[in-house]
Amino acid sequence: MNLAHLDEVRALFAELPDGDDAAAAEVAAREAHLIKPAGALGRLEELVGWLARWQGRAPPRLERPRVAVFAGNHGVAARGVSAYPAEVTQQMVRSCIAGGAAVNQICKLFDADLRVYEMALEKPTADFTAAPAMAEGECARAIAYGMMAVEPGIDVLCLGEMGIANTTAAAALCHALFGGTAEDWTGPGTGVSGAALARKRAAVAAGVARHRGACRDGLDVLRCLGGHELAAILGAVLAARMARIPVVLDGFATTAAAAIAWSMRPDALDHCAVGHRSSEPGHERLLRHLGKRAVLDLDLRLGEATGAVLALGALRAALACHTGMATFAEAGVSGVVD
Repeated sequence: MNLAHLDEVRALFAELPDGDDAAAAEVAAREAHLIKPAGALGRLEELVGWLARWQGRAPPRLERPRVAVFAGNHGVAARGVSAYPAEVTQQMVRSCIAGGAAVNQICKLFDADLRVYEMALEKPTADFTAAPAMAEGECARAIAYGMMAVEPGIDVLCLGEMGIANTTAAAALCHALFGGTAEDWTGPGTGVSGAALARKRAAVAAGVARHRGACRDGLDVLRCLGGHELAAILGAVLAARMARIPVVLDGFATTAAAAIAWSMRPDALDHCAVGHRSSEPGHERLLRHLGKRAVLDLDLRLGEATGAVLALGALRAALACHTGMATFAEAGVSGVVD
């Protein structure tokens, strides 16, 4: 995609395909005959149906999971909103490329293909308290970059991010989209407290107040308050929907980026599951607004797509049960279970 204007992105929301109800129904029919009480596997059953609906096949498969982690820097970091300086983003990326990050270990465990995308780390976004974070073309190009990360043949796409101050940007996005106060959405992120947390909340409030009048929709909110990596995540979410690839979102920042799509069209995230509920307090509030329930709740707040990849374990277990369990007829057991 070569997007130059956000109006081109807006047009894509009218073209989003639906899932395959027939594939989901076929999965549900098999689940009804497996040797267990109806609904006994709870959300595992729901997850298999979700995979089938968006892959368009029954049973679904998990042979080619892809993990895409986008990294970006934010000008607002200069306001002291993080426990770490902006150069740490590049250091985190280098560690991930070298195989030393947490997500590398989890990807090895679940045989997931990890790709890390650097988003102009030497050119951070503008400080959104003083100016729009991105120009329109810059934002559109970042969205297009994320779209290009979605390749044919992927069975499921796990999305995550790296970037000092991106929880500040995420809080600002949520505050602008869903209202409330800066305090409602702004948490410790990398571990800030006291004066640093107060600076972070003040930056979120100032940024939203400054740009409120210039934002006619969620894409303008993203342009004014977001970041390169957050725009790329939105692009990946859109491209995956167009290709009917199910998506697993990571924590607060990733879900906030995806929430831009929800704000444009409430069913735009039907192909997305949320891998985990972050300990960042704004994430639970955001999930309620989106009507989403995370697969896992492990008090994670690392980013890097760690929670999204961990959720692959639940997806694999769900699929293994669906395809490997015997039916009542195969086991010679009565279908009536007390």
